[in-house]
Amino acid sequence: MRLNSPAIKWLILSLGGMLIAAAATGCGVYSFSTTALGGVKSISVPQFENESTEYGINEDLTTELINRFIEDNTLKVAAAGDADAVLRGRIVSYERNAYTYELGDVVNEYKVNIVIAYVIERKDGKILVDKSGVLGWGIYNVSTGSEEEAQLEAITKLARDIVDETTRSW
Repeated sequence: MRLNSPAIKWLILSLGGMLIAAAATGCGVYSFSTTALGGVKSISVPQFENESTEYGINEDLTTELINRFIEDNTLKVAAAGDADAVLRGRIVSYERNAYTYELGDVVNEYKVNIVIAYVIERKDGKILVDKSGVLGWGIYNVSTGSEEEAQLEAITKLARDIVDETTRSW
């Protein structure tokens, strides 16, 4: 078969058309920017509000978020007036529930659930991310662990998830 035959030309044009159609429809939204927020290079993280009855976890979450952003190094952490965007959040609820039991209905493990909501907003007021009902959790064994360890695990998961979603392109 010759390279300039009508069959080869038709095949090349068909494949080209399919590639263009696939590119036009896509498989999702992709960004080629350095962050999923497109153009945001710095972020401010004011202290989260705390609507729960668990004292101090908002401070712990805010500190962990700042540390994660610094460690990730995709976005520069800056003061609110200097940042391209602000991440504002609130702890909506805190629960500690029995998770597993031993014989005789004795609690063996507890699960700590922390539910938050957060918004990432540009300087110009445009909302880039608006999430609610975001759950972080940790489990501890009553004989070998503590509620504070489970809180830290839940806070770590929340901070990791927020930073990952904020800084990853897809």
